Amino acid sequence: MPRRHMHMTGADGAALRAALRELRTELGVPGEFPAPVLAEAGQAVRAPHLPDRDATDLPLFTIDPPTSRDLDQAMHLAKRAGGGYRVHYAIADVAAFVTPGGALDAEAHRRVTTLYFPDGRIPLHPPVLSEGAASLLPGQTCPALLWRFDLDSAGRVETTEVRRALVRSRAKLDYDGVQQAIDSRTAEEPLALLKDIGRLRETLEQERGGVSLNVPEQEIVAQNGSYALAYRAPLPADGWNAQISLMAGMAAAELMLAAGAGILRTLPSAPDGAVGRLRRTAAALRIDWPHHMPYAELVRNLDPHLPAHAAFLQECTALLRGAGYTVFTGGATPEPLLHAAVAAPYAHCTAPLRRLVDRYAGELCVAAVAGVEPPAWATAALDALPERMADGSRLANTAERECVDLVEAALLKDHVGETFEATVIDVKEHEPLVGTVHLEEPAVVGRVESPSARLPLGDRIRVRLTEADPGRAKVLFAPA
Repeated sequence: MPRRHMHMTGADGAALRAALRELRTELGVPGEFPAPVLAEAGQAVRAPHLPDRDATDLPLFTIDPPTSRDLDQAMHLAKRAGGGYRVHYAIADVAAFVTPGGALDAEAHRRVTTLYFPDGRIPLHPPVLSEGAASLLPGQTCPALLWRFDLDSAGRVETTEVRRALVRSRAKLDYDGVQQAIDSRTAEEPLALLKDIGRLRETLEQERGGVSLNVPEQEIVAQNGSYALAYRAPLPADGWNAQISLMAGMAAAELMLAAGAGILRTLPSAPDGAVGRLRRTAAALRIDWPHHMPYAELVRNLDPHLPAHAAFLQECTALLRGAGYTVFTGGATPEPLLHAAVAAPYAHCTAPLRRLVDRYAGELCVAAVAGVEPPAWATAALDALPERMADGSRLANTAERECVDLVEAALLKDHVGETFEATVIDVKEHEPLVGTVHLEEPAVVGRVESPSARLPLGDRIRVRLTEADPGRAKVLFAPA
């Protein structure tokens, strides 16, 4: 049956913005920065703690969404004369602007992470820093933690170094442009090498049993003064760029482990029965999963554009729940130690403009490479960071989920009773009449409840919209 096309003009902008304001109040998200914080940020911009080393001759570039201004990472990629590669990876040096124990520091500990809403972001740091002096914007000289990785011809890290330096990015690139330039072979070598190094690192990830899920993401996009929803399947360039960040996070973990103090991002192995449930799901979706094939190998070969594969990948996200942070000091062995999806020790260190913990991990790594004790302010805060980050992550996840729910309901509120084509991407194991459907147009993912028949996981079905009321009821469907 051909898909029914439905033209969506976007939600009522004024009503949706009012609902988003109410949501922020309900969630208790931070408002404007207090005057003392803004004053301290302004002073920090005028007199930052700048490093002696000058690396502004390095032609770095950033890869971010087109509208982003809080740019944490910049890179330069090159071939080594004797074979292999050299990766320079600059990370914004937030500590150059934040005085430990000051108003700016205290506010960052209260906010924990940047929050994203369709009508704007709630930044971790004042924009004068996060989108200004501390951001790795093109043409701007700013302080950074400059990592240098020497890789062999297979992409394995041979040596790691991280030091403070002044850097200056040359170009702000976006994922679509990067993919197009690489595919058309018009990318110059530093950018073209992203594919070579990224694919080598993906092979190493496969060898160690790590897994990256290419699940299509539901995005809120601006449209004619309001908001709409769209799906975005990750591009290969997304994955190659992520591999550079993963490499830095793994290197940071190893540095902190060798120094005997740090904070890791950890994820426990899948609980008993979880993989067995996935095998039953694969069978229901008619996905061939040979008994000898590891889970990581299976998901790497799936195509997220195929409905059954997309449904299975959505189910796989259940194995990524339970992530947290592990602090260790005094040379003790952390427990837990590994991040199950990375299949190695791993640390968050590449997004300090948007995530609190990264500033601390970066500081500990700089000290480890220099062979000195980390500053007291960095070690004194470690014990409280896991709980603080957990609270911040819960708020960020709730805000993202509730925003999508609001936009979905606003888009569909005038279409209750109409039918749509959808794919069943989830069925509750103990409630087979309840699940989740994925509409292609509009880009909605919603709850479905069947009155009697078990929902057919992975099948395309027609559903009828039964509820959609922004701010009151999330969208709800029933089999048509």
